[in-house]
Amino acid sequence: MSRPTTTPARQAAPAVGRRILISCGEASGDLYAGALVDALRGIDPTIRVSGFGGERLRASGADLVGDYRGLTVTGLVEAASVLRRSWRMLDAIGAAARELRPDVFVAIDFPDFNFRLLPVMRRLAVPVVYYVSPQVWAWRAGRIHTLKKYVDRMLVIFPFEAELYERAGIPVEFVGHPLVDMATPAMPREAFLPAHGLAADRPVLALLPGSRPSELRHNLPAMAAAVPLVAAAVPGLQILVARAPVLDDQLFAPLAAVSAMGIPIAIVERATDDVLHACDAVITASGTATVQAALHGRPMVIVYRLSPVTYSVGRAFVRVATYGMVNLVAGRPVVPELIQDAFTPAAVAREAISLLTDPARAGTMREDLAEVRAKLGEPGASRRAAEAVLRT
Repeated sequence: MSRPTTTPARQAAPAVGRRILISCGEASGDLYAGALVDALRGIDPTIRVSGFGGERLRASGADLVGDYRGLTVTGLVEAASVLRRSWRMLDAIGAAARELRPDVFVAIDFPDFNFRLLPVMRRLAVPVVYYVSPQVWAWRAGRIHTLKKYVDRMLVIFPFEAELYERAGIPVEFVGHPLVDMATPAMPREAFLPAHGLAADRPVLALLPGSRPSELRHNLPAMAAAVPLVAAAVPGLQILVARAPVLDDQLFAPLAAVSAMGIPIAIVERATDDVLHACDAVITASGTATVQAALHGRPMVIVYRLSPVTYSVGRAFVRVATYGMVNLVAGRPVVPELIQDAFTPAAVAREAISLLTDPARAGTMREDLAEVRAKLGEPGASRRAAEAVLRT
């Protein structure tokens, strides 16, 4: 009798996960992108992610096609200076998409750049998810037609945005704000301030001048000029400055005068949540930082300045009465805004002094900010966004 033969068991081929291409710009977009990839990998460790972004996206395990740093500017004049490099990066991402053939493309905010990638993805038959809505409700409303043409799913982080896209017939999900999970300090005030040479029992004013070089050039000089005025009215004042990564030291030169006057000051990098947790009031550039300050319940004044040309051109397209995200989410002015010509050292100082010396006003503002926090959704926004991406 012949002995039966056996065939070696065939080994299963290694699992190949979905291929995802991400494009983001700015420090906030990079932060959200990194958290999204972390959540995606938590659901499916075999997922392969490539992207255009920064160090946070890279740290999540994504293979970077390009780095956004140096391309992020504010204003028409500034945008012209990086136009050539932007086109080269767009070409590189398009080439990567043709080579990788991703299962889904995720664009994160950064519309002036990402909108140019949408037709590329359509030609390649790649589904598009747009995470973090462009501010079409604030200006250049016609962009919603581009989104309707090219985007398969909008994932929005502010509650009032969902209705806008529903009315336009664009599939949309409100996933909540990712900062709800991220806005946690690493150290208590009592440890953080002494670690940076400041006293825990003296008043602290935080300065958040922005994350783009152009923002610092426009915003920080007036912020710095306001500090001595505040110090004259608030005994023992100390200054904490939240510094975004990869910014040139020269951009912080206006703060040298503050230090020279003997006002205690600490410039801290990569620790915005610790800065906000440790301070008593905030002067912040309009943008994502206002949401972070709201999540920490810190009374604030919002400031912003653009080049005169950019402001005069852009003003004709603005459709909202307020600029700060905190006020837009609240649906009413809950924190003061000083924009363009209203943004003067004297005006900033007046608001900051009030927030530091008027407990009733500061308390009312904290109550209003708690309402804003409640509108930003439950924890788990990045996980919900990841689940939506995988459903696309």
